[in-house]
Parts: sequence; structure tokens; C-alpha cells
Amino acid sequence: MNEKRKKTGQWIGRVWKPAIFVVLVAVAVYWVKLSPVVVTSHMVERGPIVSEVMGTGTLEARITVTVSPKISGRILEVLVDQGDRVTGGDVLVRLDDDELQQQVAIARAQLDTAKSAIDRLNADTARSDAVATQAKRDNRQTQKLFAGNAATQDEADRAAETLSIAEAGISRSAAALSEGQSELVAAEKNLEYHQAMLADTQIVAPFDGLIVRRLREAGDIVVPGSAMLTLISTEELWISAWVDETQMSGLRVGQSARVVFRSEVEHPYPGEVARLGREADRETREFIVDVRILDLPENWAVGQRAEVYIESARKDSVTLLPAELIQMQDSQQGVFVDVDGKAKWRVVTIGLRSAELVEVVDGLEAGDVVVKPVKAVALRDGRRVSTP
Repeated sequence: MNEKRKKTGQWIGRVWKPAIFVVLVAVAVYWVKLSPVVVTSHMVERGPIVSEVMGTGTLEARITVTVSPKISGRILEVLVDQGDRVTGGDVLVRLDDDELQQQVAIARAQLDTAKSAIDRLNADTARSDAVATQAKRDNRQTQKLFAGNAATQDEADRAAETLSIAEAGISRSAAALSEGQSELVAAEKNLEYHQAMLADTQIVAPFDGLIVRRLREAGDIVVPGSAMLTLISTEELWISAWVDETQMSGLRVGQSARVVFRSEVEHPYPGEVARLGREADRETREFIVDVRILDLPENWAVGQRAEVYIESARKDSVTLLPAELIQMQDSQQGVFVDVDGKAKWRVVTIGLRSAELVEVVDGLEAGDVVVKPVKAVALRDGRRVSTP
């Protein structure tokens, strides 16, 4: 009897243990499938939205020049440093000018000599004219006397010869005066040349601006074209930003923008689109958009990185939803909405997009509550949901 009971108990144990396991698994599955999923909720509202195109670039100056000398020489003095503001015409660099000062003095002396020579040649010309005038008068008188047999042939010939000599003297004086005038012009040009060379020893600012780079020191030897300073105009600074070519159709010159420097990510600065590039990079498929900065940080630097957000469209009252709540199912965009404690899948149509929000054109209305699981749980249509 005891043996029979023992066998019966063993049989019951073999049957019920798997059955209990199956029941526990079923309960667990039921719990996982039907227990509420903890979610965060967001109530859909209406409001304004601004669609923005984002690009990354660097701060650049529209007008930048490299200050360099026209002549070779040794730098005597650099009068400015990087960070200094200058006015057009200010002397920035002086070159050693001792030799050029001497050359100017020599050229000026040569000019004075040429002027004195011209005065002497003018006097000679006047004397030649007077001699020729007297010779003409004497020749006329002698020819009259010869015609009346009051003068001999020799006297008439000598009077004509004297006139010829006097006229030749006028020609010589005119030629000498012309040569002297040419030498005077050459002396004047020579002085102007050396004076210009002397003036070039002082390198001046071509416009009002800011020195952003100093490359030379006193004592350095420079030649024409040697970079000494970099000068920019602060009248127009902009961000040259790279923007994806797919955004090209939504951009226009004059559009408002905000600029976020990486040194002040919490403080956007106002700007506007100054010009659009007309050549896209063949590798990155991006093109340049220059955004003019209307206000600058206290500290800034050319070449500084920044992000620009260009306003491409704006609507004052639309159905808004955080972009992070949009999900994809079966290649469709949609969200889960809390309907009487259950998640309901809704396909939505998206309009404008901003950095954080999207416009919902269809599928949601103000007052709908959109939910998203707190943990990485696959939310299904009809699943019960609860908020923490």
C-alpha cells in the first residue's frame, strides 16, 4: 500500500511541476503584455514655429589686406600691434630712410642746377635775339647804302654775313634752351621719384580697421610684397557657413539669422544672410552662405567657429510637437496618444521644423496627450500606459 502511494506521489510530482512552470510562464507573459508601461506625457499645444536652416562656419572679415612695403629696406619701427584699431592714413611701419634722404637731397640739388642753367640759357637767348635784331637793322641800312653807291660791296657782304652769324646764334640758343628744359624736366622727375621712394618708407593704413596679426619686428629686412601686418575692416564681419545643398531653395539674401558662437552657446547673436555661394563642394554637397553679424561678443577672433540658424519660414499658430516624440513604424511617421489609459498609434503629417519642434499638419489636435516610454520598451497599439 505504501509502495503504491509512493508511486502515485512521484507521478503527481512529474505531472504538476511542468504544469506549474507553464502557468508561471503564462502569468509572466500576461504581466509583461498587459501591465501598464510607464511613459512620459506631453500635451499638444498650438503656437508659433520658426523653421531654421543650420550651418557651421567661421567668422570672417569681408575686407582683409596684408600690409606690405613697396620697396626693400630695413624696418626701423613697427608702430602698431595686433588688437590695435587704426584710422586710414595712420603710419603703421617705418623703414630706414637715411640713404633715401640723401638721394632726395642730391636730386633737389640737381634740380636747382638745372633751374640755374635755364636762367643762364634764357639770358643767352635774349642776348642772341638782341644781336640778331641789331644785325638785321645794320644789314638793311648797309643794303640801302650799297644800292645808292654809298657803301662798298665788301661792306654789304660783311653786313649780310654778320646777320647770318646772328641768326645762327639764335638757333644755337634755342637748341641749348630746349636741351636745358629737357634736363630740367628730368631733374624734376628724378626728384619726384626719390621723394616717392622716401614716402614709401612710411607704410600707412589704407582704411579704418583692426590689426589682427603682426608678422615683423624692428630690424627685419623686407622686400616688396613681404607680409608685415594683417588689417581687416570691422565694418562688415560675417560667418561663412557651410549649408547642405538640399536647403538651397529655402534661402534668400536678407533672411534673419541667429549666430551661436561656441564660446557663448547660451547667447545667440543677431545676423542676416549677406550672400549665397554659387558653387557647392563636390564631396560634401554643401555650399557657402555668408551671414552678416549685426552684433558681436565682447571677445571674438577671425576664424572663430560658430553655428548659424537661418530663418527660412515662420507660422504664428500651428499644432506643435517636440521632434523627439516622432517615431517610425512601418515606414510611417507617427506618435502614440494616451486614449483612456491606452496607447493609440496615430500617423502624423509633418510641416515646418525648428531645432526642437515640428508642425503637425494632420493627425493631432491641441489637447491630445502624446506619450513615450520612459525605458526602452516597445510600445504597441492598445497597450496600457501610466505616468510615473
